[in-house]
Amino acid sequence: MSSCVYSKYTTISYVVNKMITTAEDLKALMDRAHTTDAVALDTEFIWERTFYPKLGLIQLALSDEECFLIDPCALDDLSPLGELLADSAVVKIFHDAPQDLAILRNATGKDPQNIFDTRLAAGFGGLSSTLSLADLIELLLDIKLNKSETRTNWMKRPLDPKQTEYARNDVRYLRAARVLLLARVLPAPKRWMEEELSRLNKPENYLGISDHKRYTKIKGTGNLNKTSLAILQELATWREKEARHRNRPRGHIIRDTVLLSIARERLIEHAAIQNCGEISAKTVSSYGDKLIQLVKFGMERSATDCPPLLRDTKLNQDEKTAFTRLQDYITLKSDVNGIDPALIGNKGELRRCIKNTSPSTSRQKKGWRKEFLAEMKG
Repeated sequence: MSSCVYSKYTTISYVVNKMITTAEDLKALMDRAHTTDAVALDTEFIWERTFYPKLGLIQLALSDEECFLIDPCALDDLSPLGELLADSAVVKIFHDAPQDLAILRNATGKDPQNIFDTRLAAGFGGLSSTLSLADLIELLLDIKLNKSETRTNWMKRPLDPKQTEYARNDVRYLRAARVLLLARVLPAPKRWMEEELSRLNKPENYLGISDHKRYTKIKGTGNLNKTSLAILQELATWREKEARHRNRPRGHIIRDTVLLSIARERLIEHAAIQNCGEISAKTVSSYGDKLIQLVKFGMERSATDCPPLLRDTKLNQDEKTAFTRLQDYITLKSDVNGIDPALIGNKGELRRCIKNTSPSTSRQKKGWRKEFLAEMKG
């Protein structure tokens, strides 16, 4: 079949090697999508030399037969897609939704609503919550997806048949996967799953950490004292804003290892910064004064205004015993309810629970996870 005619809608061709490239076709597709109960979505992008991913393709499936490719390189206005994303009456099905949601929000200016993430749902349906799409589809439908185009160039035009088939398959089976996953989820976990999925309606839950917490993602911070952490926080916050402003990767501004060295050694001279790692003379000339200023800002912060230490949470013997009991409890209760124990929290989070050092905003102290752990004594 090379085209499909919808009564009262524009005729839209969806042969494998043709994409939605006009405003008229996009609007016609979105008009139809608004009338469905659910659509499957995915994105393809490249993310090598920019701060923001470059969106190369958007896939949308109304069924396993009707899989459309939307070309963001040819369309100046994606607002009709944004209206669909914001339509709470239509379920939007993704696999591992957060990155796609962030990209589409940036591209359309709309906050996606009513999201179903098949990766998360798998965890509430007795499967791993970290399954790849290919593994999930094989488990549920006994279909093997060809993933040979994972690292292809999605900005080139025209896309070849292998690329378009790969792209269509990323959404072709998501509606069926959702139906099968919903059938696997028990009543109590279904309520927990709905609560977890509802978090994806709020951008703060998928846009990543705030600028002033970016320093926590830099490896090697465990041996820094509070003053050096304050310096690193200043440096990393500034770099995040600079990278965003210039639309360049963080490492293209200044590498993590350089920021770490500057913070650890508290460097306040151009020559010292030049010799601290992989940083060019040009970069030092451009940013040296600012870096020194930020180091001084960090050094001037009071002890109470410095970030907490980021060292690994160490448990004493009694706490280790309690940690083992907590893990056993989570495993047993997860097995009874048919969910992946990893959904409750990672080891670091659970260690902080045992030491009672978790912040009040931690996942384990609110919502369905708090309910799940409520019966755990001691």
